[in-house]
Amino acid sequence: MTTHSDRSTLHQHGTDSGTFAVELILGAPFLLAIAVYVVAVLGDRRRGRRWPWHRIAFWITGVTVAATGFVGPLASAAHDSFTAHMGAHLLVGMVAPLLLVRAAPVTLALRTMNVVPARRLSRLLRSPPARVLTDPAVAALLNVGALWVLYLTPMYELMQQVMLVHWMVMLHFLFAGYLYTGSLVGIDPSPHRAGFALRSVVLVLSLAAHGVLAKLLYAYPPPGVPTAEAHSGAQVMFYGGDVVDFVLIVLLCAQWYRVTGRRLHTTPATAATLPDSASTRSRSGTAKGN
Repeated sequence: MTTHSDRSTLHQHGTDSGTFAVELILGAPFLLAIAVYVVAVLGDRRRGRRWPWHRIAFWITGVTVAATGFVGPLASAAHDSFTAHMGAHLLVGMVAPLLLVRAAPVTLALRTMNVVPARRLSRLLRSPPARVLTDPAVAALLNVGALWVLYLTPMYELMQQVMLVHWMVMLHFLFAGYLYTGSLVGIDPSPHRAGFALRSVVLVLSLAAHGVLAKLLYAYPPPGVPTAEAHSGAQVMFYGGDVVDFVLIVLLCAQWYRVTGRRLHTTPATAATLPDSASTRSRSGTAKGN
């Protein structure tokens, strides 16, 4: 188990071959994720179907952003700087999930998989565990609620002391952020998609809870964090989180408007046919009477 005294050894770049091996192992899953996505897109194109280029860009950028919390200078600085830690939290837990969700990986998988694996994935999406995890309230609890547990308990200090705990927390940031973002503004097929009203309420409550936590950290720094570091880190959390939350609000409102707009567009057309139908029935009745 790696302790606080070993952190600089694991994250110092350059001459230490052990450090290079650790970073290579940590970076390999992200490289694999990019490779698998690109291969799937190429396979889809060989079938004569085109995949939007912007989704490819979203995926590559999102995976790269997520990787910064595990390898590279930001990951190294996050062990000694509360501000850098908050920057990593913002990128891994909020920015990267937003980009990954917009890349629609589940849709791509269903388009490119063989029949049997695609059916298994469809059954998984319809399963009770998927229903629970994709519920906006549950996803928000896993995402924002976990932040309160992390920063208001000894968990943050343990995270800074034990590398394994640090990596597990960062993974939680990534996956919980993905579930949360997907439950609110996902574009992949979801048999258990919640209504817009519920998603809106969850989003508002979540951004409020995120902001309140940032203010608490500003006023009451976690153990071992200098006041100046706590202030700058809390500001990164507060203002950076507001930017991502604003994007979520815009995307959710746009989805809601598109659905409502289609309904409003079809309703007048349907209503316009009613007088003609009524008059037709009236003329038919008159003809029968005569």
